Amino acid sequence: MGRQPEVFVRPLEPEEAQRLVKITRSTRDRVRLRRAGIVLASMQGRSAVDIAMMFAATEGHVREVIHAFNELGFAALDPKWSGGRPRKFGSAARELICRVAQAAPTGLGQPFTTWSLSKLVAYLAEYHWLRVSTETVRQILRAAGITWQRTKTWKTSKDPDFASKMARILDLYDHPPTDGRVICVDEFGPLNLQPRPGHGWFPRGRPARLRATYTRAAGVRQMFAALDLATGQLFYRFRHRKRWPQFLDFCKQLRRRFPAGRLYLICDNYGPHQKAEVRAWCAGHDVELVFTPTNASWLNWIECEFTALRYFTLDGSDYPSHTAQQTAIARYIRWANKHTAPKQHFAVNSKIRRPDYLPNVA
Repeated sequence: MGRQPEVFVRPLEPEEAQRLVKITRSTRDRVRLRRAGIVLASMQGRSAVDIAMMFAATEGHVREVIHAFNELGFAALDPKWSGGRPRKFGSAARELICRVAQAAPTGLGQPFTTWSLSKLVAYLAEYHWLRVSTETVRQILRAAGITWQRTKTWKTSKDPDFASKMARILDLYDHPPTDGRVICVDEFGPLNLQPRPGHGWFPRGRPARLRATYTRAAGVRQMFAALDLATGQLFYRFRHRKRWPQFLDFCKQLRRRFPAGRLYLICDNYGPHQKAEVRAWCAGHDVELVFTPTNASWLNWIECEFTALRYFTLDGSDYPSHTAQQTAIARYIRWANKHTAPKQHFAVNSKIRRPDYLPNVA
């Protein structure tokens, strides 16, 4: 058999040659160093046989490195590690596991609504002849970004005026009017006396325990709250009911607190908010009621304040009386008002800010 034709690296630009020399002088990766040396020796005109003797390599390996560099450039110098046992399950099996795991078991003829790893493994073995361990399934799902999560609910708005109402509220958030003050109003409750689960730091395996109760004879309380966007402060009143007389009384208190300028009260479509007596009083006292779209109370900025209030005052609590519960809520609000700032930048990166955002309207 005749001798193979000689092979040399392609002509290099001065910048490429300088980079190649720098790699041979500075890299700590021995594989990268060896390949760069082979290419540099070929650039100097050495034959594949000479280079193989120089680097204690085979002539075939030298030729492979030179051909790879001519095709891929400097990417050919990086080692491509392929150690370890090959995967037992290919891409098709992995896609099948992920697809079945995300499907509803009842839709596949199973007599349960939720998968467990053992049930998933048994189903794959029986209906797809795929025998796999629960640990392998767990690793495959995790690698695919599929995690065990609670199902969440979401009610879409079917308000035909959704777009205009949302635009009005977002405009008040983004550009507060100079002639008045924007205030988000809502009710927080009902507040009853019951042990509530929460979170805390405890020794491993010894969490705090709360009593169980099924008798709640102390009634409930309601809290009216208002969030002033200009200061970020929260105002509140506790009442036994949340009908329109109580809501109207709360509006009057807000008017007395802010006597100058127009008040823009953002609120949901709860019946007492739209009572004729409430509307009449607001119209006569320079108060504008700005209603959120139906089933879109998430547009009311005060909702996130309620989330924090519930987390820090109710979760993990077991108040003996309504007085104690109201005192705890009042203390937290006073503390929060001292550490607050004006409310700005509502849902900046949310999809509701897209011009093509369309709600699920009827």
